[in-house]
Amino acid sequence: MGDDSSTSDSAADVSTDASFEDTSFLSNDNNAFLSGAGKATTTEDSDLDPENTLEIQLKDGTVVIELLPDVAPLHVARLKELARQGFYDGIKFHRVIDGFMAQTGDPQGNGTGGSSLPDLPAEFSNVPFERGTVGMARSQNPNSANSQFFIMFAEGSFLNGQYTVFGQVRSGMEFVDNIKKGAGQNGTSFSGEPDTMISVKVAADG
Repeated sequence: MGDDSSTSDSAADVSTDASFEDTSFLSNDNNAFLSGAGKATTTEDSDLDPENTLEIQLKDGTVVIELLPDVAPLHVARLKELARQGFYDGIKFHRVIDGFMAQTGDPQGNGTGGSSLPDLPAEFSNVPFERGTVGMARSQNPNSANSQFFIMFAEGSFLNGQYTVFGQVRSGMEFVDNIKKGAGQNGTSFSGEPDTMISVKVAADG
């Protein structure tokens, strides 16, 4: 997210810049605000459009994400393009904050990288950030999303309308919950190696 936040009102907290450190409102004292609100929907895979379904293989199983082209067509197209290139395969969850979100999509693995494609214009909407919501990370510039994205562990209404929502976990949220958490308020310090996305594919590709 962005890089100038100190309160939940600013909502600049899924940074694409590893230098961003101010996540004071995500301290343990505030985790109750983020935990337990909302649930990822469980949907039969057969009910989803394969062309707009993303499958992420994690260490414990497959996470199925319904993409939302009617909400964020440019972001959905970008995720599918990168997935089909194999861009996301093996990429780390470089920032994982317990009770908040797991962030990934940086080939450099430190929050500073992206793809070679141009940054995307914001596609903010009224779709709320709830448990299992998938959003696009960006810098302070609203039109700076590129390849990094995050999956919410819990409701985060302070992000609503500030970041682009492009998907929702429909099955496998328990595997998201098991992603190795980072230490500290910024969630970037890990014991050993961070978890990775083993593979990411569009369901239509088989």
